[in-house]
Amino acid sequence: MMTITFLALIITFTVVSGASNSDKVHQTPPEMIVAIASKMATLSCSHSIQDYNRILWYKQKRNDKRLEFLGYMIATDANPEKGMAVAMSGSAEEDKNATLRIQNISVESSAVYFCAASFHNAAH
Repeated sequence: MMTITFLALIITFTVVSGASNSDKVHQTPPEMIVAIASKMATLSCSHSIQDYNRILWYKQKRNDKRLEFLGYMIATDANPEKGMAVAMSGSAEEDKNATLRIQNISVESSAVYFCAASFHNAAH
């Protein structure tokens, strides 16, 4: 599914959500080729699910079944995982855009990136 070419990589994006809401979560662009020299790639995730206020980001490398958790946003509060070369901005609220910036692009950045929408309740 992914091909790495000289000084470029392909990043594929997939959306994850509950079975009944998967068509209400949107990630753009669906696929991109990034020149390693660009040093950064940006993708966006939005949803149209009432009361959902959290966007989670994951990465899955080629030939690896495991998902690597990159971080999450609750409303406008960005929470990237420590040690991840990513930055997050925007809003995880309904009909808003949450942005993931993958920094320090390298051949190891080639992967499928997932965004997921969920509900966050501080009481739980």
